[in-house]
Amino acid sequence: MTEDQNTYLIAGLGNPGRKYANNRHNIGFMLMDRLAEHLQVNFSRVESKALVTRSKFGENRLILIKPQTFMNNSGRAVASLARYYKVPLENLLVAYDDLDLDLGTIRLRPQGGSGGHKGIASVIQELGTQNFSRLRLGIGRPPGRMEAADYVLRDFSSSEREIIAVVLELGVEAVLTFINQGIESAMNEYNRNLLEK
Repeated sequence: MTEDQNTYLIAGLGNPGRKYANNRHNIGFMLMDRLAEHLQVNFSRVESKALVTRSKFGENRLILIKPQTFMNNSGRAVASLARYYKVPLENLLVAYDDLDLDLGTIRLRPQGGSGGHKGIASVIQELGTQNFSRLRLGIGRPPGRMEAADYVLRDFSSSEREIIAVVLELGVEAVLTFINQGIESAMNEYNRNLLEK
């Protein structure tokens, strides 16, 4: 199989259905929606159990996906579509929520473990490697004694949504920088907490 060096797969993780649309766990989907809006495309196709849209960015072909398998099985769609579109591993970027980062923080990294995130664990398992780039979007830790599993399925508050709007704009810029200049440049420019002066 010959890989297509000009094809990029950008996957946002989340849970399908209206019930989960505004959950913290769905910030990956929110980023894909904002990116699609920026590129003036719509998620109108279903392929390999994912909502898919395609676009061009410069000389590159972009495949944006939102797996519809529920979070814990996200890897099935990501791996299937990466293979179908002959995407080189270095051209794959997965965006998802991260409890260990404060709200307003963006962190790109070129590879690594799952950090306890079941969606990323599924992607690693299905791809058979940890060597793919990630865009971690901070959602903060649960308050008090709330279980993490309950916290991630809660909607963002109205004040949090204002921060998220800024995060998503910068997230779009970070994705496009990743495509144009690579993961290192994107990390240097965007790995920060937006709330810190």
